[in-house]
Amino acid sequence: MSLNTRLDALKERHASLETRIFDEDHRPQPDTDALMRLKLEKLRLKEEMERIRPLVN
Repeated sequence: MSLNTRLDALKERHASLETRIFDEDHRPQPDTDALMRLKLEKLRLKEEMERIRPLVN
């Protein structure tokens, strides 16, 4: 898998997590544990994207 492909996949997953976080946060009784896990995963993806991005350009 090329770095560009990997970066694109990470961006898609990051956007998907953003949607899931928004949906969970706007439920009548959000699951705080689920929100925490989703946000942590989103942060990990962001960090990986930041590591890869300089290698792509």
